[in-house]
Amino acid sequence: MPYELIATLMFSTMMLMLLTGQRVFGAIGFVAVIAALLLWGDRGGYDLGFAAAMKLMKWYPLLTLPMFIFMGYVLSESKIADDLYRMFHVWMGGVRGGLAIGTIGLMVLISAMNGLSVAGMAIGATIALPELLKRGYDKRMVTGVIQAGSSLGILVPPSVVLVLYAMIARQPVGQLWLAGVIPGLMMAAMFVIYIALRCRLNPALGPALSAEDRDMPRAEKMALLRAGLLPLTIFAVMMVPFVNGWTSLVESSAIGALAAFFAAVSKGRMTREVFENSVRNTLGITCMFMWIILAALAFGAVFDGLGAVKAIESLFTEQLSLSPWTILILMQLSFILMGTFLDDTAMLVIVAPLYVPLVGELGFDLIWYGILYTITTQIAYMTPPFGYNLFLMRAMAPPEITLRDIYASITPFVMVMVVALALVMVFPGLALWLPETVYGK
Repeated sequence: MPYELIATLMFSTMMLMLLTGQRVFGAIGFVAVIAALLLWGDRGGYDLGFAAAMKLMKWYPLLTLPMFIFMGYVLSESKIADDLYRMFHVWMGGVRGGLAIGTIGLMVLISAMNGLSVAGMAIGATIALPELLKRGYDKRMVTGVIQAGSSLGILVPPSVVLVLYAMIARQPVGQLWLAGVIPGLMMAAMFVIYIALRCRLNPALGPALSAEDRDMPRAEKMALLRAGLLPLTIFAVMMVPFVNGWTSLVESSAIGALAAFFAAVSKGRMTREVFENSVRNTLGITCMFMWIILAALAFGAVFDGLGAVKAIESLFTEQLSLSPWTILILMQLSFILMGTFLDDTAMLVIVAPLYVPLVGELGFDLIWYGILYTITTQIAYMTPPFGYNLFLMRAMAPPEITLRDIYASITPFVMVMVVALALVMVFPGLALWLPETVYGK
């Protein structure tokens, strides 16, 4: 049987299993193991899975994953994130659209604490959304704000998705995180500019809070400012030593986890319930990602053995005579299409064995491509009809916000993100300047 046909059968079988509701790691791992057994027999098939497991266990930067997830859950469960939003409420409420702008700031800092878009969505929907609606903000605009802001969690470091990409693409996690800083902050700034302009042109969308709502003693305001800036301080304590080369990535992640733990203790919020919930959620998400990485490594090993990447490259560049940039754009469009029914990790592990080596063969930088993938995934998250964030928001939003409102709310933010994606594609230095500066490359 031709190797191209084997690769096609593997992909189609995997997609069919995913459509039946099987777990991502189960579908991918099952197809990888069965294909390996059929191609190389008992000995070769078993060795493939064992080699993938050993490669995973020896990947030292993977230790950052539970550290950062634990840090995020501690800050969330101990309500330190609530203090952050109250700070934005008081200090930004007097500006038209100020609470929506503050929500974007909240999402950026939540992303820097957790690295997962789901965490930002949960906090935004439970803390910010009711407050924004109560203050007379347009329901469609604020729904879009929370969805767009939460998507920053997979781009702003410490992004868990970029850890997964680093493992599959064999790229340094630290460089990928630094590459996401400027595009992530740029996108957040573009969201803020859009909100400010919309609310200036139509004040009814985001009315400023009255003086009575914001009136409190100056000492209380300053105390609220200090409490709200605590998460930013934790992030600085964690990242500054790493950027300056004083600590390794794993050591910095441990510093962040300990800083978050002691911050909760110092505020008297580290209860038994908070600790148990944080540890339980950390364990669940970490194990899920490890299984997904293990399945992806096994799947990628089969593809390497088949030589499928070379075959696809020959098809695109020689038989179809497509330029490298055309192939790259087609890849991004395929991510948007898959994002209508898959989450980010599923998309990555399904196509990474094919796309990542192909990108390298076409002469593109894999660090830069990791940021392109992540931004495209953000767009896919909010693309109807089945965008991942759309249904998360529907599950968390109050009854007065309909699915039609959610669909209508994301259009302008998707357009902003497409502009951001185009800027990073045209100007690769937006992603590559910071890691090249820090690492001296």
